[in-house]
Amino acid sequence: MTKPPATVTQQNPWQQLRQFTRARIALGRAGHSQTTDTVLAFGLAHAQARDAVHLPLDRAAVESALRNAGFATLSVHSAAPDRAHYLRRPDLGRRLDDASRDQLSAARADSPPDVVFVIADGLSALAAQRHGVPLLCAVRERLPQDWTAAPVVIAEQSRVALGDEVGELLGARQVVMLIGERPGLSSPDSLGLYLTYAPRVGRTDAERNCISNVRPEGLSYEQAASRLVFLLRGAAALGCSGVALKDDSAQGLSDESDGPANALGT
Repeated sequence: MTKPPATVTQQNPWQQLRQFTRARIALGRAGHSQTTDTVLAFGLAHAQARDAVHLPLDRAAVESALRNAGFATLSVHSAAPDRAHYLRRPDLGRRLDDASRDQLSAARADSPPDVVFVIADGLSALAAQRHGVPLLCAVRERLPQDWTAAPVVIAEQSRVALGDEVGELLGARQVVMLIGERPGLSSPDSLGLYLTYAPRVGRTDAERNCISNVRPEGLSYEQAASRLVFLLRGAAALGCSGVALKDDSAQGLSDESDGPANALGT
């Protein structure tokens, strides 16, 4: 009987845990080194993360998808003229260019909208393109029927704080940034949601609420939408967002008729 060929690869005893996560655990080894397939997979993930940072936002495609879904749109650009400036000058990504500022000022409605949503490239345009529109469709189904929303703003070369200026110029009561997060080695297309009540230039991160890792492999569109609407309603009830607004959606969403009132004690 022929013996099977010997192998130098030693499997990690935690191998079975890999079915529950995309994190790099239980990689095994060959001698004192990682296995070839592990090294190659790491190189691929690193290349995908770098590509996600530099991939430009296909604004026309996002705009078309939004309009097909029934959303009105506006397009803006930050003060960073290109990707190179955006990566080297984060401050430029936090403010609009002059043309965008004029455009939003002209589009301001007489009655302030309850919320404005911004789809922004951030550090992963791939995330914005893949998940922005499906997430907004899920949010729309859950928003209070008497709430009004401004046209969805598509922002290029944007940082999170750009939403403050967008919301201020449109007179919105709240702004939600749907922005590509910094790519990880297992998540090049993770979308982050940042909610700010009474947006204006100069708001700090402590005055925002964040929902992270929105994508099919992470937080689903339905879960993220329910959590976001819970926070939106809570911010409207409290008159603030950020550290003063707790995400008790796991409890509060058990009775959606009451929304955040139970969790916030109001």
